[in-house]
Amino acid sequence: MTALERRDTADPGDALDPSRSVPSGDAPTGPAGPPGPEEGEGVLGRAHRALSIGIVSVVLVVAFEATAVGTAMPVAARELDGVSLYAFAFSGFFTTSLFGMVLAGQWSDRRGPLGPLATGIGSFAAGLLLAGTAGAMWVFILGRAVQGFGGGLVIVALYVVVGRAYSERLRPSIMAAFAAAWVVPSIVGPLASGAVTEHIGWRWVFIGIPVLVVLPLAVALPQIRRRASGPVGEPGAEQASFDLRRVRLALGVSVGAGLLQYAAQDLQWLSLLPGAAGAALLVPSVLRLMPRGTYRAARGLPSVVLLRGLAGGSFIAAESFVPLMLVTQRGLSPTLAGLSLAAGGATWALGSWVQSRPRVAPHRERLMTLGMLLVAAAIATAPSVLIDAVPVWTVAVAWGFGCFGMGLVIASASVLLLRLSAPEEAGINSAALQISDALSNVVLLAAGGAAFAALGGGRVAHTAVTAAGSPSHPAAFAAVFLPMAGVALVGAWVTRRLRVHS
Repeated sequence: MTALERRDTADPGDALDPSRSVPSGDAPTGPAGPPGPEEGEGVLGRAHRALSIGIVSVVLVVAFEATAVGTAMPVAARELDGVSLYAFAFSGFFTTSLFGMVLAGQWSDRRGPLGPLATGIGSFAAGLLLAGTAGAMWVFILGRAVQGFGGGLVIVALYVVVGRAYSERLRPSIMAAFAAAWVVPSIVGPLASGAVTEHIGWRWVFIGIPVLVVLPLAVALPQIRRRASGPVGEPGAEQASFDLRRVRLALGVSVGAGLLQYAAQDLQWLSLLPGAAGAALLVPSVLRLMPRGTYRAARGLPSVVLLRGLAGGSFIAAESFVPLMLVTQRGLSPTLAGLSLAAGGATWALGSWVQSRPRVAPHRERLMTLGMLLVAAAIATAPSVLIDAVPVWTVAVAWGFGCFGMGLVIASASVLLLRLSAPEEAGINSAALQISDALSNVVLLAAGGAAFAALGGGRVAHTAVTAAGSPSHPAAFAAVFLPMAGVALVGAWVTRRLRVHS
């Protein structure tokens, strides 16, 4: 990918042309990253220590939010009489994050990542407060939407920081550190959230998390200002203006995804109208924002972007229903249901660490194939606990293997993306990767939520487990998990198309 291409005038597909992908092996074709004193050090060496601690702290807060809120979500949905809108609480987050990602991509490339990162953290905290004080399910979903916008800004800004401040040799290690930041929250988060939910109330889970924002702001922002702020280019060069066309496309993606989600949850003939309007907005906008050839799995970068969506979408859509399934179908407490996913944080970090080892770099594509097969197997195994004879800890074991596979896939996809990105394009390219992830989450959550509601899933909160211990609506949950396992298998096929034949 040439560093001379201007993203504000070129077609998005041209700048992400698969012909510029890595032809073979693991040799980089993109920029090697900033040279300097870090060449002989790791991510915790003197040159990078403060920055690494700061940005990993940001990831730590996001991890605590994800694990704690996921545990409290079933109780919040039941108390707000919104179980039928349960999928909205997750997809609302991802829908608005799509707009935040595109905005952050341009903002970071033109002004530097400091602004979008600070704004994103503030929006993230504000959304948590709004959700925690909600008196109705739609207000709760609005809070999640505000939070999602902030999350979209943050994740792309972090990728730009990594691309600017770390050499290519160090990027797999910092990605592994991001994954390791999930280990403690994955264990402590469900325990703390479950205890707070059961003894104080679910609202305090949301209201208490924003306090954790103070540390990342204090540690990360000064280091980012020093090492990765400002636009890329010669000192004194004129800053490029925002590409308003891409902003409009991002708005079309977000509104279209929201309309599709609404239509999927409201299963009536009239819902075809917002559904058709959503598709009319979403499809052309996405085609212009994503790399050319993404949806036909063109070899190289388009397949990297597609794989990220297939992996993240299938896994998150399935994981979102695990606590609800265990609470309503097997009678577990929110704490125990959350703990069923706790081991996943450690195994995800392990998978990410494995991909960061230099000796496995030549085998990255094979590792990603293995990872997607593990994800598919985990998702397919989870609904087996709907059978009384299957112990509930089966989910914990399966999810541990699935998270190991995700650690292999997600970190590797990020490394490949940054390798193919010129410095001034890292933001928009990272946004494309994250859009694929978030859009797949929205679409697959919409599909899963529609199947869940159609088979009576919206009534699970009001239907007790029978005296014999049989689950009330097993088909509603099976209709979510089994198709997602199929999507993950498609992802396993896409991993065979990441390398361009020489």
